[in-house]
Amino acid sequence: MREGLTNLVNQQPDLTVCGEAEGGEEALQAIGRVKPDLAVVDISLKGSSGMELIKGLKQLHPEVAVLVLSMHDESIYAERVLRAGARGYIMKRETTQKVIDAIRRILEGRLYVSDAVAQAMTARLVEGGARGARSPIEQLSNRELEIFELLGQGLGTRQIAAMLHVSMKTVQAYCARMKEKLDLASGTELLREAIRWNETKH
Repeated sequence: MREGLTNLVNQQPDLTVCGEAEGGEEALQAIGRVKPDLAVVDISLKGSSGMELIKGLKQLHPEVAVLVLSMHDESIYAERVLRAGARGYIMKRETTQKVIDAIRRILEGRLYVSDAVAQAMTARLVEGGARGARSPIEQLSNRELEIFELLGQGLGTRQIAAMLHVSMKTVQAYCARMKEKLDLASGTELLREAIRWNETKH
């Protein structure tokens, strides 16, 4: 994916890729070194979270614009990444031309989301932020959603705790809050729901 995107960007007369990275820590170091105008970030990174990377970039390199390019459902993630500090969200299934359009628009200082996301956000604004129409998954916090997704990928609480550098107790507390928000009776139901959701979004 990174190779394809690099080739695509480098074919543009006005754009050049100046670096790439596999994980969040590596990305922050590279960005500090090469100082790009824009970083294209995925939500799923090797051994780290794209959401944390976006927040880290906003804190350490606020001058770097961020475009999130991801396979994850934009209706769940687009608004979250904008709140975290990204300037745009585009799904991997979009055409290569749209990806280039998104990059250019953000470099011009504008935001980029799909028409569907823009309409949904506008509708919510008009309705005064009413959460009634939102799906239960949208009620989860960023960290809860991250753990929910990792559960759906088959990771246990111990593995999730190690990956996110938190205690098992913390992961269990998040799971308890998720069960409450999603109105699920047990950990098994939570796991089943997480697996089902993970399968439907790909």
